[in-house]
Amino acid sequence: MTGHRQIFTKEFRHEAVRLSRESGRTVREIADNLGVASSTLSRWRREQADEFPPPPPDDPQKELARLRRENEILRHERDLLKKATAVHFLK
Repeated sequence: MTGHRQIFTKEFRHEAVRLSRESGRTVREIADNLGVASSTLSRWRREQADEFPPPPPDDPQKELARLRRENEILRHERDLLKKATAVHFLK
């Protein structure tokens, strides 16, 4: 049986790395949610390390902005799951 290799766009890889660095969730959680192997996401993070320098420590404004972005992402994911659940039960 031959394996199927997925090809991800540069934009997808960049957004996955951004999400994994800014969401506060683990690489494994992000990878599972996106349908990507955690080793692949880790490799993307290493490859894009210079594009995402670590934030300066103890900057309350940046932490607040990061948490607000994370909150928005989580609300969006929750809404998608609600819709998917509703569609599933309607069938």
